[in-house]
Amino acid sequence: MKNWILYEDNHLIIVNKPPKIPVQGDRTGDLSLIDIAKKYIKERDKKPGNVFMGLPHRIDRPTSGIVVLSKTSKSLSRMTKIFKERRVKKVYWAIVKKKLHKDQATLINFLKKNQIKNKSFASKDKKNGFLKSELNYHFKQKIDSYYLYEVELITGRHHQIRAQFSYAGSPIKGDVKYGANAPNKNGSIHLHSRNIEFKHPVNDKTINITASPPKKEIIWRNCFKN
Repeated sequence: MKNWILYEDNHLIIVNKPPKIPVQGDRTGDLSLIDIAKKYIKERDKKPGNVFMGLPHRIDRPTSGIVVLSKTSKSLSRMTKIFKERRVKKVYWAIVKKKLHKDQATLINFLKKNQIKNKSFASKDKKNGFLKSELNYHFKQKIDSYYLYEVELITGRHHQIRAQFSYAGSPIKGDVKYGANAPNKNGSIHLHSRNIEFKHPVNDKTINITASPPKKEIIWRNCFKN
């Protein structure tokens, strides 16, 4: 856990989550990021009682990258509001097998989450129950036979990048749920929460954090060779 921490103060702890770790407990019963963070803080700070750890936002289990955790109820309520009101700049890196038609564009779709399948379905037209979903992307570089894109979320829908890229004909590498030809061997997908920027919920200073993608992944390492 120590090596995952990108920023910490009395109110927040921001980490670079490895892929495959759920941010909170789910039906698998696997150890979650919240559980790991609580245990780490309790042992490091020698806290006798329970450790408070709040989750104002989420990233998908197979996705790596930045997760903001709240160490106090005050920061949790304020950070939750910040995310809800979209006063956060969120940038992702996505690797795909098939190049998108344009090097730079805005994708606008309407998404609807299916709770049973834990999947979002996209439409180009507005329908009942579908929410407008918007993101900006631009092509960064070709890596071997894959393509790296930088994505800035405008909205924050369930599986938004995964669903919108798939609908555009370019599913994320390893993301078989959204149309990739094959899974990654380690169960991850090549989607990484790269950068986040927001005003601190208590002292109002600008927080800007960047996270490196998983170093063990050859394709991610090759992103920095060019």
